[in-house]
Parts: sequence; C-alpha cells; structure tokens
Amino acid sequence: MKVTEYKPGTPCWVDLGSPDVAASIAFYTTVFGWTAHTSPYPAAGGYTIFHEGDSPVAGVGPLFTEGQPPAWSWYAATPDADETARKVEAANGKVLTTPFEVLDAGRMAIFLDVNGVPFAVWQAGQMIGAGIQREPGSLCWIELMTRNPEPAVEFYTKVLGWSAKPSTDPEMPYIELHIDDDFFGGVMPMVGDQWPAELPDQWVVYFAVEDTDATCARVQELGGTVMVPPQEVPNVGRFAAVTDPQGAAFSVIRMAG
Repeated sequence: MKVTEYKPGTPCWVDLGSPDVAASIAFYTTVFGWTAHTSPYPAAGGYTIFHEGDSPVAGVGPLFTEGQPPAWSWYAATPDADETARKVEAANGKVLTTPFEVLDAGRMAIFLDVNGVPFAVWQAGQMIGAGIQREPGSLCWIELMTRNPEPAVEFYTKVLGWSAKPSTDPEMPYIELHIDDDFFGGVMPMVGDQWPAELPDQWVVYFAVEDTDATCARVQELGGTVMVPPQEVPNVGRFAAVTDPQGAAFSVIRMAG
C-alpha cells in the first residue's frame, strides 16, 4: 500500500548497517529487484536508499564503529524525537544516540529498550520514510524475539503508545502489536529448549515477497544463508528467515490473501 503519512509509533523506515556497502547493494538489488540511489552529499557518508519502483523502501550505510555487527534496524515514526528520548529514559531504556538532524530529511535518534535491544525513531522532515509497505519488495512486519516479553511490551507501550494482543493459542505463544486497528508487528517469546542460548534478544524485519522459495534460492546463490527454510504459517503466509553474505538477518514472507 502507498503511504503518505505515518501514525506516531508505527514503523516507518528500515536500514542496514553494512561492513561492505557496495556488496550489500549488489546483493539486495538482485534479491528484491530494488534500485539503489546513493546520496551525492558528502555529509551523508555514502548512505544509499533502495527503491521499489518509484518508492523508497529501505536504506544501507556503513557501520559506525569497529566491531559493530551488520544488522537491519527499524525506525518508529515520532512527531518529537526529543520527547521520545525523555520517555525512553523514564521507562528505564537508554539513549544511545541523542536526536540529531539528518540534512533536511528529518531527525533521528537511537535507543536501547528495557532489555537492551536497539531501535530507532524518525521525526519526518522532507522524508516521511518508506513510500510503500506490505507490498512485495517492502517492509511488512517487525518482530521482537525476546526472553523477557512482559517488560518489553510495557516499555514500548509507554514509549511508543503501542497496544498488545496476546495469542489465545497455548501452543503458539505470540503477542501482536498495534496502534488503533493497525497491526504492524509482534513479540515472539523465546521460551523452551528450541532457542539457542547464544541467540540474543533482537528485532527482526520482514519483507514481503511474491515467492518465498524463489527468494531463498536467490539468497543462497548470492552467498547468503537460509536459517529457517520456507514454511507455512496458517492464515499468515509462507515465511523464511535468512542472512545476507555479511551476516545481517532478515525474514521474507509471501503474505496470505
């Protein structure tokens, strides 16, 4: 769907921190069919915006610090990044990067939630974020994998105004996240022996695709790894979890219906 405005608290943008931006551009333009548009401004540091058709959908830039792992990050829309920063601290989170201007595009900040999981916010200037969502080649879902779901849900409720809807299926513990009637993400409690002890709490971004199996095949051909092979989730779609050649994790899904 086309997007012209984001409700405060909803995911509005995703970008990738990469140790090899050129290699990441080559990988993602092939996997998703995106086109890459690198900022001509020196202050942007080579930041590149991916487009699906005419719409911006994601970005990629270099890592900020040595030893920082490659990862996808997501941004919540906010009308006031400074006020959100105050809410983060009041809710026992941490401000990693205080709000700052990104040229004339907008204003951003980076935080840690109450469990130490990073996320970011975006206060729109000339750029609202992604121009489309929930269409093939664009963001369609975000998911928090955590061993401490209750404090996480309480944190994001206070900071971003989310509401939570726990699953009624005891065999499938899951918490859907929404603002008003707009569902955009979920929380997957990492309970049980199936979760490796070394797997940290983390946010995962999902991109919609037309064919999950074909996308996974391209990922592997290009040097990525399929961590969770394609599988059906009743009434949701066919999803898979993968990593790119640099090790950044993301998921893809052919959405049901």
